Formats: sequence, structure tokens, C-alpha cells
Amino acid sequence: MIRERPTVDISEFLRYLASHPEAESGLTSLTELSHELGISLAALREQLEVARALGLVEVRPRTGTRRRPFTFTPAVWQSLRYALALDYEHFHKFAELRSHIETAYWNEAVCELTDDDKTELKSLIKSAQGKLAASPPKVPHEEHRKLHLLIYSRLNNPFVTGLLEAYWDAYEAVGLNIYAGGMDYLNEVWGFHAQMVECICNGKFDAGREILVKHVDLLSQRPA
Repeated sequence: MIRERPTVDISEFLRYLASHPEAESGLTSLTELSHELGISLAALREQLEVARALGLVEVRPRTGTRRRPFTFTPAVWQSLRYALALDYEHFHKFAELRSHIETAYWNEAVCELTDDDKTELKSLIKSAQGKLAASPPKVPHEEHRKLHLLIYSRLNNPFVTGLLEAYWDAYEAVGLNIYAGGMDYLNEVWGFHAQMVECICNGKFDAGREILVKHVDLLSQRPA
């Protein structure tokens, strides 16, 4: 039996964006678009603002409005920011989700990494170790974020990527990028990172996953 494809319930503007790939090159004026969609200019502006908040369109003064490639991150981050404003404990719940995602997708992700990716991972380890050994030492947060996201960058799954990127945005929002638990904690964290990268480069993916599990457990043990 052939079933008719269900119609997704979204706004007129979002439906237009989804069905017009040429919108990536630019949209017509709002006046023309409101006529085409059969909605008022005020309603269109409201729908456009929603699309903008979700990261689905880019609006610039000179170049106008165009559709952006789909990313899940802005939608997650909008909701997560509100959750953090309600209760800081929501960060810990989201961190648990992030840990399960990384563990579940580890083997699939590392199998897709290229030689250039592995070289970049080694470079991030070296950069982080240099910051930790500096006088005074520096928190290698940029390297921390890049390393984790790079490991999962070849999955070609915008939903996994969006959730992981939103985690790091939240990590920064709650200040963990500034104070990361002291030098003993940081050295332990980056010791795990170095072992993970070594396992990735040597094809010991299961061993690397075991180290990942130990590493993500450190967040709950981070000194206050």
C-alpha cells in the first residue's frame, strides 16, 4: 500500500524555505514574498524572525536575506539557554546526555577520521600541553572544545553535531571555560585526551572508548 507523504505543520515561510533551494542565493523582497505566500507583511516578519533565531536564514543589510545550510545548534542553544536560566542543574542533565552521545557514537566517529584530522588532534594535544606548562599556566579551553568536536565531525549527522556544539556553548555560559578545577585536574583531563588521541591514531578504537568513559566521568568530580 502506498501512503501519502504527511505534511509537516510549519509556518508558511519555513515551508517556503524548505521547498526552495534557490533561496540559498537570496530571497525576493518581503513585500513580494508576503504576496506569494498569502500572508501579511507583519506575519511574514514574525516568521522570518523565528527562522533567524533558529539559524535557518541570514539577514544582512546589503546582501538581503538568504537561506543558510541546516544546522541544529541554534535551535538547541535557544532552548538550552532558557533551561539554564530556569535552573543551573539543567546543565548537568545536558552534560549527561552529551556523555552518552559521545560514548554511543565513538566507534562510528573515529573510523571516519582522516589522516589530516589525526594530525590536527595531535596538534591540539601539543598546544594544550604547552598552555598547561606555561608560566603562568593557561586553561586550554579552545583546544578542549575543538578536540571533542573534531572527533565527531565526520559523522555527517547535524543532530549529533548540534547537540554537541550546544553543550560547549553551555559549558562556556556557565563559566567552566574560565575555571576548570585546578592544575591537578587539568593535567589529569589532558592525560586522558592524549591517551584517546594515541588510541585513535593507532586504530585501538575500543581502548580509546574506554578512556573516553573515564574522561567524561571527571566532570562530576571536578573540584568546586
